[in-house]
Amino acid sequence: MCAVTEALPPDQVRASDVDRKAVEERLHRAHADGEIDLAEFDIRVRNAWQAKNRGELARIVADLPPVRSGKPPVKRSGGYVAMRVLTAIWLSLTVVNLVIWALLWLTVDGYVYPWWVWVAVPPGSVLGVLWWLGVGRSQRD
Repeated sequence: MCAVTEALPPDQVRASDVDRKAVEERLHRAHADGEIDLAEFDIRVRNAWQAKNRGELARIVADLPPVRSGKPPVKRSGGYVAMRVLTAIWLSLTVVNLVIWALLWLTVDGYVYPWWVWVAVPPGSVLGVLWWLGVGRSQRD
């Protein structure tokens, strides 16, 4: 004996964990954009995970503006930040050494050994190889 079930309206369909996770991610985005504060975020996330159907989930995010479309956000990894800092330090030390060497070269009679090359080339080569290998590369969603 088969029971014929009538189709439910979409908002009465049971919510899955995937649906709840999507609402939670939308709430994370709203909190990051400053649309809701931390206390409201906590309450809404708790309500999302207690929701039984998709209608309840829709009501949790109904007052939030739609997500802005466009380029996906760029995730900056720790490697990216470290490489930027190391590159800035290397560049600063190289420029300082080059300027000191140039001032000496202009003021001293005779040959001035270009020691700045030892500050610039070996660490610069290592940084260049790391950048080339992708250590500092940003990752898209």
